[in-house]
Amino acid sequence: MNGYSNVQINILNIKEIADMKKTYNIEVDCANCAQKMEDAANTVEGILKATVSFMTQKMNVEFAEGVNEKNVMKEVLKACKKVEDDCEIEF
Repeated sequence: MNGYSNVQINILNIKEIADMKKTYNIEVDCANCAQKMEDAANTVEGILKATVSFMTQKMNVEFAEGVNEKNVMKEVLKACKKVEDDCEIEF
């Protein structure tokens, strides 16, 4: 036995899932550009799902398990800069 109760294991699993989802501030000029950046972000390896909101200026990202989030976000920024070269993502 590993010393954890079922409740502790479930809490650990929930934390792991929560750790794989992050929200970032992003500068985006219009809703059309937000959609293009979302599409670009979703092509990056290590991203399970990315959404970009022009209204909130936020990018919600769900990462694949075991990836280095910072390295993946560097690739996301590169992909987004192809859409809008002055794009900034705070990570």
